[in-house]
Amino acid sequence: MGEGNSLINLGDLSKPVTVLLEKISDAIGIVYEPHQIKRIAKAEVEADKIRALGKIEVNELEQRALVRFVNEETKKQINMEEIIKEAISGVNQNARPEDIEDDWISNFFEKSRLISDKEMQLLWANILSGESNKPGTFSKRTVNFMSSLDKNEAMLFKNLCSFAWEGLGPLIFEPNAEIYNKNSIDFGSLQHLDSIGLINFNILSDFLLKLVSNEVLINYYGKPLYIKFNKVEDNVLKFGKVNFTQIGKELSNIVNTDSNPDFFKYTISQLKENNPNIEKIEEYIN
Repeated sequence: MGEGNSLINLGDLSKPVTVLLEKISDAIGIVYEPHQIKRIAKAEVEADKIRALGKIEVNELEQRALVRFVNEETKKQINMEEIIKEAISGVNQNARPEDIEDDWISNFFEKSRLISDKEMQLLWANILSGESNKPGTFSKRTVNFMSSLDKNEAMLFKNLCSFAWEGLGPLIFEPNAEIYNKNSIDFGSLQHLDSIGLINFNILSDFLLKLVSNEVLINYYGKPLYIKFNKVEDNVLKFGKVNFTQIGKELSNIVNTDSNPDFFKYTISQLKENNPNIEKIEEYIN
């Protein structure tokens, strides 16, 4: 990055994006020109030294501390701008960033400014754009959780989300089945995701979805599956050993994953096997 160049091209921005940038500026200060931090900090260092002359010259330890402070703050500013730059493209025309709480923004950047990994920055950017599009989507608890999530855990969670059905979450009946293991999902990885708070994993029993009728339509990456039970009422659908926690639900919406081409057919066989009351199950074609 050249001196005096902002990472964010302000250009011809949409109104919601402009409002978001103004909201961020109001909450945490100017975000467009990271070089200003360095310039101002250096000027303050020199001013302090001048004021100190006649009394005592700034010692080497103090100089090193000031240099470290400037470098650290510049890196944090660059991280924030990278996240904002990525978030801008995900802000919709009908977004309502003006409704985001100032405390939420302050907390978000207090945590995210430490993130320099590009893939992790993208996840943070998705949170920011998602919150802009629909304020209240991501809780402070989820933001705080993200600050403790390392890249390996994020990638593991991403793999799990490739098995998630809309409204149900990941369908995992047999954790050690090959279809999961090929994607690094097994008993141990599920235990770990449970221990850090992204999922509930219960190897001894299945999670249940109570149904209001004897028919239900579930979706896997836009591909609908029709299920009909042989009872008119009091039907439940067993959907496996794993369920998202609230934090897991929120974060599953920002993970960019691809569907597993074999999982739709595999799910049909597993739902049949674990739900003997199913009368009919097939891909729904409208």
